[in-house]
Formats: sequence, structure tokens, C-alpha cells
Amino acid sequence: MLSEMAVQPQTWGGGFPGAPLIREVAAVTESEVRKLLHDPIEMLSRVVQPAIWILIFAPVFSKLHGIPTGGIRYLDFIVPGILAQGVLFVSVIYGVGLLWERDTGILQKYLVSPASRRALVMGKSLAAGVRNAPQVLVIYLLAALASAKIRWNPLLILAALGLVIIGSALFCTLSMIVACVVKSRERFLGANQLLMLPLFFASNALYPVAMMPAWLRWISNINPLSYLVDALRTVMLPGAHSLHGVWVDVLVEVPLLIVLTEISAWLYPRVEY
Repeated sequence: MLSEMAVQPQTWGGGFPGAPLIREVAAVTESEVRKLLHDPIEMLSRVVQPAIWILIFAPVFSKLHGIPTGGIRYLDFIVPGILAQGVLFVSVIYGVGLLWERDTGILQKYLVSPASRRALVMGKSLAAGVRNAPQVLVIYLLAALASAKIRWNPLLILAALGLVIIGSALFCTLSMIVACVVKSRERFLGANQLLMLPLFFASNALYPVAMMPAWLRWISNINPLSYLVDALRTVMLPGAHSLHGVWVDVLVEVPLLIVLTEISAWLYPRVEY
């Protein structure tokens, strides 16, 4: 796919400076999404974990009245957090796929293709967003099944989808950076736990920032997952108020994504050694 891209005539965007990069990113994204289409079991498995959280965990913890959720039922409060959790857990495993590609020789084919290193990283991070997109539908359906109060405005659902794609890309690039540094699947799995669990539990996904001790609140304020949850909660829940403002959340996530993409593109070839 990538090698064919250099010789096939293009019928669109010929005069647009960013057209080659867009074509390369689209080619890498397509190759990644094909893996998902050939593995329906993966899609099915992604329903189980959020179903447990929303249908079992949330109703039980809704009985606790000491959690200051700002007048929102805990069942409603946790729904965006579970969506963000799914984004995190799926995206941070992308690094092990990079190491698998290195071990099977696929990475070497990518590196000698016409695609730039930046396009390879951007394609994989965009593919992570595509892979997580169905999670939005799953979470909304589970929320309806649990009688959670959710905004069903189509524009707000699209906004949630956009936030999921941004968050997926961010955590995917972070995962690839870790893979390029540790260079081994065994070490990556250990490092992945050290990365994933603190990001999740030091965020506002399960509980509000107001009930955290001061030191954990400080960590939450520099945790990118907290900004993703804050934005999702604002667009998904009626009566929810952002701690920072949705645009502030986005302006934190997007520049960080750009920085991580550049770092990952710089490290990408070094995963071979």
C-alpha cells in the first residue's frame, strides 16, 4: 500500500502542499483499520469492560452519597469517565504493536517506504482514534440501557467523537514513545502498567477533583486524561460544568499531541536498535 502510493497518479490535491502527507497518513491509517475489520472479536471484547463499569459498578457506588458530583447522579457522572478509560486502555497498548511489527519485519518495510516518519506516527495515532470511535456508540447505548441522563444532541455526540479521536491519538503517541525507549515487549508491558494505572486513577474519571488530597489534585491538574474527561463530561451530561472550559481542555490536549507526535516521529526509527 505504502510503496504503491509513490507511483500511482493522484487526481486530487496536487497543488496543496500538505497533500503528500495526507495521502501517506491515510495509507497508514487504512492499513491499521484493516486489522480491526479482520478481528471482530476485538470489537466484542470492548463491550464487556464498560458494561461492567456502567451496569454493575456505577449503580452500586451511586448508593454512596459522600461523593461530591455537583448535583449530578454518580451513574451519570461516571459515564464520560468510562468512555475516557476505554480510550486510554485501547490506545496505550499500541506500543506493543509497534514492537511486534519490528520483530516480524513489518516495521522495516514501513521505514523504507516513501512515507515520512511523521506520517507513520500520525497514521497510527489516527487509526487509534478510528478504533476507539465505536466505543462512543457503545457507551451511549450502555448509558441508555442504565437510564443515565445523557445529551443526545447529534452535534454534541460528534463533539464527543472528536474528543475521543484527539485523546486516542495523544495516548497512542505516548505509548509509541514508551515502546521506542524500552525496545522490548516484556519491558513495555511492565512500563505500560506504570503508565496506564496512574493516568487513570490520578484523573477525575471516577471521582471529582474536589475530593482528592492536595498532592493528588496537583497530579490530576497535569494529567492529560483529566482534561479529556472534563471535556467529555461537559458535552455529554446535562447540567455538567467544565472545571477549565472545553476550549481550554482542547488547547491543552492538541499542543501536547503535536509535541508527542514530533517526539515519536524522531524516536520511531530508533526502535530497531
